Amino acid sequence: MKTYNYSDLSAAELAKLVQRNVDPANEIRSVVEEVIASVQQNGDMALLDYARRFDKVELDKLYLDKAELAQIAEQLLPEQKEALQTAYNNIRKFHETQLRKEDSVETMPGVTCWRETRPIEKVGLYIPGGSAVLPSTFLMLGIPARIAGCHEIVVCSPPQKSGKVNAFIAYVAGLLNIDRIYLAGGSQAVAAMAYGTQSIPKVDKIFGPGNQFVTKAKTIIQSTTTTAIDMPAGPSEVLVIADETANAAYIAADLLAQAEHGIDSQSILAVTSAQLAEQVITEVAHQLSILPRAEIAQQAINHSYIMLVKDLDEAMAFSNLYAPEHLILATENWQQITGKIINAGSVFLGNLTPESAGDYASGTNHTLPTSAYSRAYSGVSVDSFVKKITFQYITPEGLENIGPSVEILAEMEGLHAHKNAVSVRRAK
Repeated sequence: MKTYNYSDLSAAELAKLVQRNVDPANEIRSVVEEVIASVQQNGDMALLDYARRFDKVELDKLYLDKAELAQIAEQLLPEQKEALQTAYNNIRKFHETQLRKEDSVETMPGVTCWRETRPIEKVGLYIPGGSAVLPSTFLMLGIPARIAGCHEIVVCSPPQKSGKVNAFIAYVAGLLNIDRIYLAGGSQAVAAMAYGTQSIPKVDKIFGPGNQFVTKAKTIIQSTTTTAIDMPAGPSEVLVIADETANAAYIAADLLAQAEHGIDSQSILAVTSAQLAEQVITEVAHQLSILPRAEIAQQAINHSYIMLVKDLDEAMAFSNLYAPEHLILATENWQQITGKIINAGSVFLGNLTPESAGDYASGTNHTLPTSAYSRAYSGVSVDSFVKKITFQYITPEGLENIGPSVEILAEMEGLHAHKNAVSVRRAK
């Protein structure tokens, strides 16, 4: 991993260094736009063709029904079911607290305002399943969708070589009471949920992380259709802030945990000690050598780096500039700096809180903004699956109290029909 010194870098150099997931020549956009156009025009035929080309599988239909999913799920071992159930329980427990009824407010006598939540009717969940199958993502998206009360949940995941889905995905479908899983992956799945095909329904909002192609498809869809997205989510990334109280082996494990997601993932270390940085580099090499996904992780590590900082405050300044998806504070002094966090998707505190816990089973959601989008976006929550509608009710007393102000404001703006809507009521 290349090492930089924070104090030696100019603002322009730092700005360039924290950039990721860029497509300067629009190569990814061009490919994705072609895929979207093909799915829009050819529907199921395009999806079957992409399954043949990208997934190397010949499909006779584009979905698995409940009975088929239940049969596939029977392959799981008892301890695997128990682990998925534990994750389900913790994620549900955390997210259930997010659905709250708000109080109404009387803004002036006779004028009452309030908000009520309504579920988004049709949501689409994209569950990655390329080089790594992610049942955890299915839980992270499906549980808040169920809590919110979404009427229709459309699930897309790439087919495996068998033409089916992984048994873990099938088992989670049972936990979430999902009727069908559609066998589509990549940007073509995003396009299918945005436009609808003969098999896959059109949805109102698309959720889920993915590679650069999936993320690009989501951003294009959001700007060209009426279908919304949760956020730009992917490729994955982590920033570890560490001082002399940290453990080099733990840091290396956290960096590699993120790196093994994909070759376009990024793992960054901001560290106050050059000696600790060297120890981490040694540990990364050691742990990398025994990883099954070493080749993928190595490519991600190749475009990751270490930032030497003078203290934790400087590390936090860099972190807020980088705006990480995952932020690990590998220090016993984390309480001194949490108040300075401005931009981050999800934060992991202390030396015994690995990011993996949040990825799977602590309860927080792992679908998070990447590529510095944590400057403006939050991670997925129950709020992501609902709309908040405002209401107001005005009594005769309220109309007399608020009416004159509305009439004057409307007159100030030259909108006399607005004024008249109040005036005709007051005249009665």
